[in-house]
Amino acid sequence: MECELPRINSNPEEMKRYFEEAKTIAVLGASPDSTKASNHVAEYLKNVGYKMIPVYPKGNTILGEKVYRSLAEIDEPVDMVVVFRKPDALAAIADAVIARGDVKTYWTQLELINNDAAQKVKDAGINVVQNYCAMIEHRRLFS
Repeated sequence: MECELPRINSNPEEMKRYFEEAKTIAVLGASPDSTKASNHVAEYLKNVGYKMIPVYPKGNTILGEKVYRSLAEIDEPVDMVVVFRKPDALAAIADAVIARGDVKTYWTQLELINNDAAQKVKDAGINVVQNYCAMIEHRRLFS
């Protein structure tokens, strides 16, 4: 299988604006395992002042925050969705992001690329970032 390269993406200035405008970030695939990248990124986002909402299929809390099973279950506005899921899940996640109607930025972590899903999200008027680590970029842009 050939690797997909992102055709739809944002530049650093846009990424900085997305972070500045966000207050609540849902982390899809946030793991309770402190050795996992998704846990580190979720903790970082929480520690730098965002309301972090973990989305994970098991457990009741991650990093002291209530766990939701899906984006649809979250009962408050979500500004950004940071995705730690396999690329084949991104099409359904794109649909869920669009269906919410409040998400401003759809962000997939390193090595997570699905241009069809990204185009669908962009066509819905939502900002798209693919194949970047939210923690690394935030540190780079705000240090």
